[in-house]
Amino acid sequence: MNDARPEHHDVSRRSVLWTAGAAGAGLGLGMFGQSAEAAEPAEESPRRQGSTMIGVPFQRRSTVRVAMVGLGNRGGAMIDLYLAVPGVKVVALCDPVKAKAERAAAKVTAAGQPSPAVYVHGDHDYEELLKRGDIDFAHVATPWDSHFEIAKSALLNGVHVGVECPVALRLEELWELVDLSERTRRHCMQLENCCYGRNELRVLRMAHAGKFGDLLHGAGAYNHDLRSMMFDPSYYEGPWRRLWHTRLRGDLYPNHGFGPVANYMDLNRGDRAVSIVSVGSPSLGLAQYRAAHMPEGDPSWKETYIGSDRTISLVTTAKGRVIRLEHDVSTPHPYSRINSLGGTKGLFEDYPERIYLEADHRDDAWGDFSKYAEWDHWLWKEHANPPGAHGGMDYMLVFRLMQCMRLGLVPDFDVYDAATWTSPVPLSHLSIKERGLPQQIPDFTRGEWRRSRPGMDSEKPAEA
Repeated sequence: MNDARPEHHDVSRRSVLWTAGAAGAGLGLGMFGQSAEAAEPAEESPRRQGSTMIGVPFQRRSTVRVAMVGLGNRGGAMIDLYLAVPGVKVVALCDPVKAKAERAAAKVTAAGQPSPAVYVHGDHDYEELLKRGDIDFAHVATPWDSHFEIAKSALLNGVHVGVECPVALRLEELWELVDLSERTRRHCMQLENCCYGRNELRVLRMAHAGKFGDLLHGAGAYNHDLRSMMFDPSYYEGPWRRLWHTRLRGDLYPNHGFGPVANYMDLNRGDRAVSIVSVGSPSLGLAQYRAAHMPEGDPSWKETYIGSDRTISLVTTAKGRVIRLEHDVSTPHPYSRINSLGGTKGLFEDYPERIYLEADHRDDAWGDFSKYAEWDHWLWKEHANPPGAHGGMDYMLVFRLMQCMRLGLVPDFDVYDAATWTSPVPLSHLSIKERGLPQQIPDFTRGEWRRSRPGMDSEKPAEA
């Protein structure tokens, strides 16, 4: 679904929060220094409509039948990875641009699989695809404003669904996906590939082993200069991504930074995010880039950009920890996800990678992180040179998810993680709009976050 939706949206408090009172998204003060119990919000979460999906395994199956919805830059690349994983069959494809669907279908047959069904009749043909009855998992790689509706349709048709970032854009939608996942007994996951990065998984295992001591703070970001891509009509199918900078002021893409740090700190697994405070710089970068590179009369000249060039958010947790999130895709700078974690015994920082542990280092000199390869996750020990982009993390995501489905395992993350990692999108906008007032992050688990449980620091399964 690479459709452009050029209409301008006037984003108000009501449109961002929707059912703020019912969803527990009202204003709240930071929880520094309070216990987990004391940090619990006064407002109640909406009543659960089904049983929790925490700890629910997939049904075991010998072959996972996959549908790809959206075959642009992201979906067109990810299909290669599904075809590279044993026990996976790509059975259906959907994109309103027929040529993209045909290119993807050719990859499937070239891999020796039967020709997949192709759905190319408009922006909503995914609805017909999801009714087929022979799909186990749908991968959604479409423009952001279609993510929620496609995920909703998948769940209602009994299909497990994974969605590229962000899973939805409004708190009301996040709650609805939580409710639907619980009612339909199907998993809805944020396909957060950065959680599977080699550094991220190494830091995760070290954190869980106590190498950093008691965890205090972390940081993550999506600082990536996208100006040329957002103004390139051949890169994105229409201006959909750039147009979000005319609608929201806050962090449009928090998941890549938030997900890994949330895993380090076991959010929703013994701790949880309770509030967020956000500030944003002026919005100047996109307009200046347009003035320098776009000809007069280009449709972009009708756009007014309100999105902060750089947003900085502070998330506090029930245990009093602090997570800094940043977002900047509108100014010139080297790529960085920051990826930092600090505790009472040391600190890791990425971009470039470096580490300082009290037991191993001294004289305020950073240590060599490559010397800690013994802490690599079993995925990286088993797949030292994975195929695909982003340093192999995309393949690790696909391999592990398909493995969990084939073997009937509990997924590494679930709908509650998807909702938590995405909640800064609407809440950072509202905090910036209200001059930095704290916003409460809903407890999407409805109290289940207090239970310790496994996450991405998994044991290697015995293949059968």
